[in-house]
Amino acid sequence: MSAAALHVLVVDDSAVVREAMTALLSTTPGITVTTAGDPIIARLKIAAARPDVILLDLEMPRENGLSFLRELIATDPIPVVICSSHSTAGSKVALEALREGAVDVVAKPRFAMRSLAHESAILIVDAVRAAAGARRPTPVRRTPPSQLPPMVPRATFAARQMSRRVVAIAASTGGPQALHHVLGAMPVSTPGIVVVQHMPAGFTAAFAAHLDRECAIEVKEAADGDLVVDGRALIAPGDRHINVVHTRGQLCVEVGDGALVSRHRPSADVLFRSVAQTLGANALGVIMTGMGDDGAEGLRAMRAAGATTIAQDEASCVVFGMPREAIVRGAVTHVTPLDQIVPAITRWARAAP
Repeated sequence: MSAAALHVLVVDDSAVVREAMTALLSTTPGITVTTAGDPIIARLKIAAARPDVILLDLEMPRENGLSFLRELIATDPIPVVICSSHSTAGSKVALEALREGAVDVVAKPRFAMRSLAHESAILIVDAVRAAAGARRPTPVRRTPPSQLPPMVPRATFAARQMSRRVVAIAASTGGPQALHHVLGAMPVSTPGIVVVQHMPAGFTAAFAAHLDRECAIEVKEAADGDLVVDGRALIAPGDRHINVVHTRGQLCVEVGDGALVSRHRPSADVLFRSVAQTLGANALGVIMTGMGDDGAEGLRAMRAAGATTIAQDEASCVVFGMPREAIVRGAVTHVTPLDQIVPAITRWARAAP
């Protein structure tokens, strides 16, 4: 990243979007902006002045953004933030881009409402700054299939027990890949899991569906009133806060609106504080890769309530901001590499009284 200013290249075929992004980013101190109408022009701009971050549309007529991203990752891995539409098709292609090496995804702003535009500005600027500080983490050691827990068909867990203990997980930049690793290794006997991943509205449903196909446990986008049960992970919907509460003797989630908390909605602080209040020592909190400080105070509340708390270590993070803040504020009982988070959760679950 340049010392003088963060140079962002916006690649989008819409002149309206390019103009709006230029207005949004260029008025932010420490950021300069250039634009390109498609990847063909973008290559010329990159040759003239290599940007620190690329904000990339995926649906363009002369060349799609996904093929351009693949070329970048192979030849000159400039950090890329995907700027995608809210459509179902757009969210699926954006998730493919994350798997191909994009750092983050943001939704194209809806400029009609001033409040939405303001919130979009916060989220886009934060995503761009996080991408500028992102790096390739230490490769995760994959567990050999012979050492994985046996795959138990979900059908045998049709009458799964209500969870008495809960695992609360939060992540941001780099989180989709980290969550894929963690949730993909969880056995179906795992206590109920509730997740905040900073991701736009409309994207978390496709993300949860993808994880559900890849994992032994059930993974779904949370709906208001969903029960927290063993062998299930609930992903907070994009643009909605999530709380864990007791209702009629059962653990469930409340999903709702509200102002940004710690610059995010959903917010890890909201989730962690609710878990601290509802479960106390019967919970485990995990804070993973991401920029900023969301989750640090909530995780500290969990630790004060007697919960075990884990932060992903710096070497395995794409961005070490959120875990670092939690560590600095005394919120963390264990600092753990990504490939050791699942064993740590499993040991905690087995030690249940």
